[in-house]
Amino acid sequence: MSDAAAPIPPEPAPRAQPAPAGGPHPPAISSAERDELRRQGILLTSLEELYNWGRSNSVWPLQFGLACCAIEMIAASMARFDIARFGSEVFRPSPRQADLLIVSGTVTKKMAPQVVRLWNQMPEPKYCIAMGACAISGGPFKQGYNVLKGIDRFIPVDIYIPGCPPRPEALLHGLIALQKKIRGQTLSGPAAPRHLRAETACTYPVPAFGEHDLLPPKNPAVWQPPSLERTD
Repeated sequence: MSDAAAPIPPEPAPRAQPAPAGGPHPPAISSAERDELRRQGILLTSLEELYNWGRSNSVWPLQFGLACCAIEMIAASMARFDIARFGSEVFRPSPRQADLLIVSGTVTKKMAPQVVRLWNQMPEPKYCIAMGACAISGGPFKQGYNVLKGIDRFIPVDIYIPGCPPRPEALLHGLIALQKKIRGQTLSGPAAPRHLRAETACTYPVPAFGEHDLLPPKNPAVWQPPSLERTD
């Protein structure tokens, strides 16, 4: 017998890992690379991005106004400010054809049920802008017995535009903020719009005229009064 050590067998080669289902995942592309490709005439996008791009650039407001803020809304559609640059020049006379409700002016309790009824008649996806201090909180007439202290007590508001009255530039800024919100929505998950979430209502109860106030005075599913914690 030889004193030489027996040769050590070589280790087996590592087994190749199977490719994930659907093939290997391509590397993620950065925003800078996407912009460079766009300058070269190559557009990379997704169905979700294309869907939100189309919706955000074709928001049709309802041809509807309440008080002095409506004059500023009308001025925003004129040649000097030209809301058509943002795809929203088509003010629709019917709520069935509108995407955006601009609550422009004082909402009296006599008018609140009509505003909610118009909102319910608008198809989803729909959005609401509270334009001016009166639509947000009642404004200088907040202490009046006949003025609603904010339209957000009955319908959901997406964008608030403060001012008394806000200028047309403020309305355009609010429209740009709404477009940014629409482009950030997803087709599923918590960031999906209302009409794609089964647990969210698309219509809201219309308040009725009571003996002294609207019944109900608010929609608890939309608005809750702030609670103040006082310490002794």
